[in-house]
Amino acid sequence: MANKTIRKQNGEKGSELIQESHSQLPLLKKNFILMAVAGVMIVLGFCLMAGEATGWDSFNPDIFSVRRIVVGPTIAFLGFIFMGFAIMYNPEKKD
Repeated sequence: MANKTIRKQNGEKGSELIQESHSQLPLLKKNFILMAVAGVMIVLGFCLMAGEATGWDSFNPDIFSVRRIVVGPTIAFLGFIFMGFAIMYNPEKKD
Protein backbone atom coordinates (compact mmCIF):
# COMPACT_ATOMS: atom_id res chain seq x y z
CA MET A 1 0.00 0.00 0.00
CA ALA A 2 1.25 3.45 -0.81
CA ASN A 3 1.47 6.14 1.81
CA LYS A 4 -1.07 8.93 1.64
CA THR A 5 0.34 12.15 0.22
CA ILE A 6 -0.62 15.52 1.67
CA ARG A 7 0.04 18.79 -0.16
CA LYS A 8 1.11 21.55 2.22
CA GLN A 9 1.03 25.18 1.09
CA ASN A 10 4.02 27.34 2.03
CA GLY A 11 3.47 31.04 1.30
CA GLU A 12 6.01 32.09 -1.37
CA LYS A 13 7.94 28.81 -1.60
CA GLY A 14 5.14 26.99 -3.40
CA SER A 15 4.02 23.65 -2.11
CA GLU A 16 5.79 20.60 -0.76
CA LEU A 17 4.59 17.02 -0.37
CA ILE A 18 4.58 15.31 3.01
CA GLN A 19 4.15 11.55 3.32
CA GLU A 20 1.63 10.43 5.93
CA SER A 21 2.52 7.13 7.55
CA HIS A 22 0.08 4.25 7.87
CA SER A 23 0.09 4.53 11.66
CA GLN A 24 -1.52 8.00 11.41
CA LEU A 25 -4.56 6.75 9.50
CA PRO A 26 -7.72 6.47 11.61
CA LEU A 27 -8.46 2.83 10.74
CA LEU A 28 -5.79 0.28 9.93
CA LYS A 29 -5.99 -3.14 8.27
CA LYS A 30 -6.31 -4.83 11.67
CA ASN A 31 -9.37 -2.67 12.45
CA PHE A 32 -11.10 -3.79 9.25
CA ILE A 33 -10.33 -7.45 9.98
CA LEU A 34 -11.79 -7.12 13.48
CA MET A 35 -14.86 -5.33 12.09
CA ALA A 36 -15.38 -8.16 9.58
CA VAL A 37 -15.25 -10.71 12.42
CA ALA A 38 -17.79 -8.65 14.36
CA GLY A 39 -20.04 -8.46 11.29
CA VAL A 40 -19.92 -12.24 10.92
CA MET A 41 -20.85 -12.61 14.60
CA ILE A 42 -23.85 -10.30 14.15
CA VAL A 43 -25.08 -12.13 11.06
CA LEU A 44 -24.57 -15.51 12.77
CA GLY A 45 -26.61 -14.33 15.78
CA PHE A 46 -29.49 -13.23 13.56
CA CYS A 47 -29.34 -16.49 11.60
CA LEU A 48 -29.59 -18.45 14.86
CA MET A 49 -32.71 -16.46 15.77
CA ALA A 50 -34.38 -17.21 12.43
CA GLY A 51 -36.86 -20.01 11.95
CA GLU A 52 -40.46 -20.86 11.24
CA ALA A 53 -43.12 -18.77 12.92
CA THR A 54 -46.26 -19.89 14.72
CA GLY A 55 -49.35 -19.63 12.53
CA TRP A 56 -53.04 -19.34 13.31
CA ASP A 57 -53.58 -23.00 12.53
CA SER A 58 -50.68 -24.58 14.40
CA PHE A 59 -48.39 -23.80 17.30
CA ASN A 60 -44.65 -24.14 16.78
CA PRO A 61 -42.91 -24.73 20.14
CA ASP A 62 -39.52 -24.08 18.49
CA ILE A 63 -40.07 -20.31 18.89
CA PHE A 64 -39.23 -20.75 22.60
CA SER A 65 -36.04 -22.78 22.05
CA VAL A 66 -32.85 -21.78 23.84
CA ARG A 67 -31.12 -21.27 20.49
CA ARG A 68 -33.66 -18.64 19.40
CA ILE A 69 -34.16 -16.72 22.65
CA VAL A 70 -30.75 -16.99 24.37
CA VAL A 71 -27.88 -18.08 22.13
CA GLY A 72 -28.74 -16.06 19.00
CA PRO A 73 -29.38 -12.72 20.73
CA THR A 74 -26.30 -13.18 22.93
CA ILE A 75 -24.01 -13.76 19.95
CA ALA A 76 -25.54 -10.80 18.07
CA PHE A 77 -25.17 -8.54 21.13
CA LEU A 78 -21.55 -9.59 21.64
CA GLY A 79 -20.98 -8.90 17.93
CA PHE A 80 -22.26 -5.33 18.35
CA ILE A 81 -20.04 -4.83 21.41
CA PHE A 82 -17.04 -6.28 19.53
CA MET A 83 -17.78 -3.94 16.58
CA GLY A 84 -17.39 -0.94 18.89
CA PHE A 85 -14.14 -2.37 20.19
CA ALA A 86 -12.89 -3.04 16.63
CA ILE A 87 -13.53 0.57 15.60
CA MET A 88 -11.79 2.03 18.67
CA TYR A 89 -8.88 -0.48 18.71
CA ASN A 90 -5.49 1.19 18.37
CA PRO A 91 -2.47 -1.14 18.36
CA GLU A 92 0.39 -0.05 20.57
CA LYS A 93 3.37 1.39 18.74
CA LYS A 94 6.58 -0.57 19.21
CA ASP A 95 9.56 1.77 19.40
